[in-house]
Amino acid sequence: MKCNILIAATLLLFSMPIFGQVYTEKIVGEKNQELKDSLKVEKYPYALPIWGEKVAQKGYKLPYSAGLSVNYFWQDSEIVISDLNVGFNNGPMFNLDEIVRFDKSSVEAGAITIRPDIWLLPFLNVYGIFGKANPTTKINAGIWIPDADNNWSQIASFSTKANFSATTFGLGLTPTIGIGGGWLALDMNMSWSDVSALDKPAFSYIFGPRLGKTFKLHKPDRNIALWVGGFRVHISGDTKGNINLSDVLQLDGAQEKVDNGFEKVAENQTKVDNWWDSLTPAQQANPVNTAKHNTANRALESAGNFLTTLDGALSTAGSSTVQYSLQKKPKDMWNFIIGSQFQYSKHIMFRVEAGFLGTRTQALAGLQYRFGL
Repeated sequence: MKCNILIAATLLLFSMPIFGQVYTEKIVGEKNQELKDSLKVEKYPYALPIWGEKVAQKGYKLPYSAGLSVNYFWQDSEIVISDLNVGFNNGPMFNLDEIVRFDKSSVEAGAITIRPDIWLLPFLNVYGIFGKANPTTKINAGIWIPDADNNWSQIASFSTKANFSATTFGLGLTPTIGIGGGWLALDMNMSWSDVSALDKPAFSYIFGPRLGKTFKLHKPDRNIALWVGGFRVHISGDTKGNINLSDVLQLDGAQEKVDNGFEKVAENQTKVDNWWDSLTPAQQANPVNTAKHNTANRALESAGNFLTTLDGALSTAGSSTVQYSLQKKPKDMWNFIIGSQFQYSKHIMFRVEAGFLGTRTQALAGLQYRFGL
């Protein structure tokens, strides 16, 4: 059971902010009048952005129109899993929602990404994402069954971690506006991550609004920017895949857990049967007792069928495979972002950013080089 869940967590690994903090700025203030006047008569030398010369001549200072950045991104995030179905060796699939409970499912990943970008319009940046990562997933889960009094108890627990590889491709855009050093950016990107052991690439969508202020330093074009914002991630809900049982299941002690599970299922089934047989026909007809009986039998049958199938898979663990389908989502859609960028020149920028609060923690460091196009 646990091995199929491991794959879903990797879908968050490329849910990252790729925003690069440069923007078209409206020059204001008497002390900047000379710069503003020079922009009005200066010939804009580049093809991009579209309408760049017209915007510059209205008193806006434009960044270089193209850039390339390299980023290192780390993230640890929890996910919620539901509608879990599992099968072994291409056999029948079992829905385990009623008997499987997750204590914590999370993914930790470090990724390297390359981000080429252009300013298509003076206030719209468009970029691509290319990345590579090796995420680690961590799962804690258990199988629970009821007794005659509808008290649920855990009969087996699973705790594991597994490593996978992933590559990603994505596209994004960032509308921005800046006035007098203050700025607003609305970063959005879509990415598709090809994760080993997934049937098809996983889709994610990121939205990251940021509000910041840039402080000029003594040297021309040198500054420091600070910002705060939010980070919202949406990942595709439906996940299906296939993986070797031995890749993620710790085989040592697994057979003992299965045998103990059989004993507890049989013990609780006896308790349920004895309780039901002790009721009078009128008591058995009571809707409350009927529902309790049906729920217990259904859960115990599901646990028994799953353990039986898993028992057979363990006998050929070296060649056994696990098929799975499930729905997943981030435990928290939003978290808080703070960041800073040091612009050494209009060509070179260094950036750091951290995300926290909720159940997602992340950090990013990047180097950006810009040039005219």
